[in-house]
Amino acid sequence: MVPGPLVIDLEGLSVSGVERQRLLNSYVGGVILFSRNIADYEQLQSLVAEVRGIRPDLLVCVDQEGGRVQRCRDGFTRLPPMQAFDRLYSDDPHRALLLAKDCGWLMAAEVRSVDIDFSFAPVLDVDDEFCSVIGDRSFSSDAGRVAELSQAFMDGMHDAGMAVTGKHFPGHGSVTGDSHLELPVDPRSLAELEAKDLQPFKRLLPELDALMPAHIVFPAVDAEHAVGFSKLWLQGYLRQSCGYQGVLFSDCLTMAGAAAAGSYPERAEAALTAGCDVILVCNNPTGVDQVLEYLAGIEYPVISPRFVQMQPKGEALAMSVLQLQQRWKHTHALLEGLRASVLLDPTENYLKSV
Repeated sequence: MVPGPLVIDLEGLSVSGVERQRLLNSYVGGVILFSRNIADYEQLQSLVAEVRGIRPDLLVCVDQEGGRVQRCRDGFTRLPPMQAFDRLYSDDPHRALLLAKDCGWLMAAEVRSVDIDFSFAPVLDVDDEFCSVIGDRSFSSDAGRVAELSQAFMDGMHDAGMAVTGKHFPGHGSVTGDSHLELPVDPRSLAELEAKDLQPFKRLLPELDALMPAHIVFPAVDAEHAVGFSKLWLQGYLRQSCGYQGVLFSDCLTMAGAAAAGSYPERAEAALTAGCDVILVCNNPTGVDQVLEYLAGIEYPVISPRFVQMQPKGEALAMSVLQLQQRWKHTHALLEGLRASVLLDPTENYLKSV
């Protein structure tokens, strides 16, 4: 079955009757889980099993980056912010790359242990505490290091059988505005972007199963549309110029950065027409219902054949089995130490990452 193009969320710790009906809608292809959906490890397992019982074909996803963006916490390894690897790289590049790879593997293996299909990771933005919403979610302020460390992290995710998603194309780290709260504008030329922010994306395109564009306007490339609603960016640049064939996810259409595209049906239409394969609508059940109504009214069927590329590969290990593996024990201990060193460093303000 080809999955529908819409990923939606849930309000609580279990699936309500209304949500069950939404999940049964063929235009829904996936479910994204947030912290409010997770009380502890066992409850999370039960929730995912409940979703599977309703629609076994749905893809279940989460944001499990590490640092301040880690939805699964109870019973999971607490991951450091990715920028912690940058400081480790400065002292020992080889060690940093090995640990970044093992971190990607551990994150993916733990997430898969509860039957979640994939995490939206890694962040490929180039930043060093400049953009409030990115900051230490980025691996580094150096584009080359972002590419190297992200490559290692992605290799680890692939080791665990999980597809990877690079975000937020073509780079969210050089604007101060938070696209959750506003629509940022970046005046730089395409040449300037390719000299910095685009480097990690372009270097890693062959390895990226998916990309998520940013809700940012780059007037020098497309003055009228944010990237996720721009044919020039998605079809012209990514598909045609770069030859990219992976999945394109919209960032959440509830964010303030998406509001300029109009109503929820208009946002959905704009994103799909621009070239997004899959659209996310979260934190607004009315918006979800409006998008479902819009999709049902289109004369031609809307499907997302690329979405199946996000299905995991290989068998997932139960957490009890995973924790017996030497790779997990070694990586868990190193990550605990790295996270502790970040939190205890009096020269850096990383406390917001916990």
